[in-house]
Amino acid sequence: MADFVTYRAFGAKGDGKTDDFAAICAAHDYANEHHLPVKADAGDTYYIAAHAASARIRTDTDWTGAKFIIDDSRRSVEDRTHQVFIVARDTEKSVDLIAMGLTSLKAGQKKLPVAPGQDLWVSVTDNHTANFIREGLNQNNGTAQNDCFLLHADGTVDPASPIIWDFAEITECSAFPVEQTPLTIRGGTFTTIANQAPSRYTYYTTGIMINRSGVTVDGLTHYVEGELDHGAPYDGIIQVYWCANVTVKNCLFTAHYIYKTIGAANKPVSMGTYDIRCRSAVNVRFENCDQTTDIMDRRYWGLFVSDFCKNLTLSHCRFSRFDAHMGVTNATIRHCTLGWQCLNAIGHGTLTVEDTTAYGSSFVNLRSDYGSTWNGDMIIRRCRWLPAPRDSGNALIGGSYHGGHNFGFICHMPRTVTVEDLYVEDENCTSIAILGNITPANTSDSFRYTYPYHITEKVTVKNLRTASGREWTLSQNPYMYRNTIQERK
Repeated sequence: MADFVTYRAFGAKGDGKTDDFAAICAAHDYANEHHLPVKADAGDTYYIAAHAASARIRTDTDWTGAKFIIDDSRRSVEDRTHQVFIVARDTEKSVDLIAMGLTSLKAGQKKLPVAPGQDLWVSVTDNHTANFIREGLNQNNGTAQNDCFLLHADGTVDPASPIIWDFAEITECSAFPVEQTPLTIRGGTFTTIANQAPSRYTYYTTGIMINRSGVTVDGLTHYVEGELDHGAPYDGIIQVYWCANVTVKNCLFTAHYIYKTIGAANKPVSMGTYDIRCRSAVNVRFENCDQTTDIMDRRYWGLFVSDFCKNLTLSHCRFSRFDAHMGVTNATIRHCTLGWQCLNAIGHGTLTVEDTTAYGSSFVNLRSDYGSTWNGDMIIRRCRWLPAPRDSGNALIGGSYHGGHNFGFICHMPRTVTVEDLYVEDENCTSIAILGNITPANTSDSFRYTYPYHITEKVTVKNLRTASGREWTLSQNPYMYRNTIQERK
């Protein structure tokens, strides 16, 4: 028996024209059954047409020297939700924590009344409670309250993934073992021939879905060709969903053109379209990754998006943006460059940005469509900011909160903001503030928020330098932050 499985052994031609998907699926099925790695033939180009199926990866896979063409140009909208590859869990059977006695949770709870005997990735849902009730052009009725975390064998919650919501009732629970044996995917050059569908929110998920914990993707490259003046958006070539402990490193991605459609408010809206998407994942790390498209080219949407994740890290990456869409708990960005869409975040815990160059009107934009909320602390150290000028002045922490919309949760500005060794290239700016004029109407004691907003308690600034030589101010709206403690060092 061979030491590894090849696609050619199962009939793949690798000529870039013949549809090789059936052979690819068969090779992985055999490899999974016999616990063998898969190795592509260097120099081959595997053409993949539209299929209502996915190749399931459960063993190490080496695509070094091989190319893949994913042809979405002929794919029907009905086929768009079928991943090309799924990096699948070792077991698809969920551990039934509800049957073991888990019925409710408290925010910050450190130990559960169950001891599963193995480490688990856990997701809980309360279908009777809605939050992330979006405001604006893509307004909606919210999402059923959910949370994900790592649970240790003795029932303790991993401190890197704290429980952030109260769950009076858990209506759904999924729990899967955290795989202890690592799985690695190496190399591969992928080209997506873009879809030609109408410009609507019919997302194409024709990429690589990672559902298994303990996965490393190393050295993958993705290009996009054939984009027209219209098309449907993408979820990404790499999608990390419902798992933990995933590293993506030394990879090259490509942003997609921005297309417009009519949003939920019956007005034109630019559709988010991505090359990387993470959802309900814990301990996900991107290292030494870049993109082929100019990070400042406004024809292309931001490359990266995440929802409901915990402990996200970007290190030595060059992306057009980082985005925590429906919240992240604890995020770290180090030695990165972030382009025109910069750093968008809402969430909990600590957001740490160090040794990073950032563009954008604000260094951190607290997304207004989800309440401009960060329930925790922000730390910005040894960074460089090149703000796009605003007539009203620029703020390091920006956002917008009028106080009249129910997002399904209490909204917060960062409890504390710490800034150390920041250099701002502000020659074209009128002023630089730390905290934005997030509620312009909050200028007197007569103002009241219909839905509460917790204002920053303390700002600490040490060695903030500007190219113009002008001094920073706390905010263009001093009244709003009249109780915020300022510490200048």
